Amino acid sequence: MAATYYEKIVLPMGKKEFREYSEILFSCHSCGIEGSSFSVDDTRCLFEEQLGYHPVGKSLLECQEMADHFATYEWMHNHLDHPFDVGLLKTINRLVTLRTLTYKQADAVLGEFTTVDMAAGDTVFGEHEGLVAQVPRLMASTAEMMERGELHPMVLSARFHGFFEYLHPFRDGNGRTGRLLSNFILLRHNCPELIIQKEDRQEYITALRTIRTEGTDEHLVAFFFKAATKQMEFSLEQKMHNSRKMFFF
Repeated sequence: MAATYYEKIVLPMGKKEFREYSEILFSCHSCGIEGSSFSVDDTRCLFEEQLGYHPVGKSLLECQEMADHFATYEWMHNHLDHPFDVGLLKTINRLVTLRTLTYKQADAVLGEFTTVDMAAGDTVFGEHEGLVAQVPRLMASTAEMMERGELHPMVLSARFHGFFEYLHPFRDGNGRTGRLLSNFILLRHNCPELIIQKEDRQEYITALRTIRTEGTDEHLVAFFFKAATKQMEFSLEQKMHNSRKMFFF
């Protein structure tokens, strides 16, 4: 299906148009998973007008968070040759929380690891010192696997994501940072980006939770493949539907 997707969707759109299409969808859904109420149309308007656009009923915080996500996405795409290391990780997190971190966590430092234990929803993470200490090894082992090419890129992307969210090393932006870096892995392997839709948030969170409750990431790997297939099928079906011959009058 990936080959058909490239042939029917990516190539005819052209690099610039497809990148903007992906940036808007990915940003909308990735921020939406974290609670943003932006629709795809809201996201497109903000993308086109930047912070000159303030949709009715949306907070300035939401607008700034989305604008930061755009900037991080574009930085990442322009630096796909960057080593997959702690420096990359900290840069992505710093950029994605640039205008919102001090509002949410006044004592936090942009792009730096947490200095307190973390919790999210009903999950209490482990002792932060031990978790943060494992981050360099995660980045190095993932980089090594990227070079060796023994795992399917989607499997590697999912496994990295599961391990990273388990470590949860930053005060804020762990989800957005993890999803961006999962796509960094896919893009380095010339694979389509993964867009996890906010409507699938509960299934996604459940798949992440099984890493802790069952000690396996097989559910997350399966979810990544399912989400990728869903996105490609939707785009292909939409293009076929909108290519029908119209009869005027």
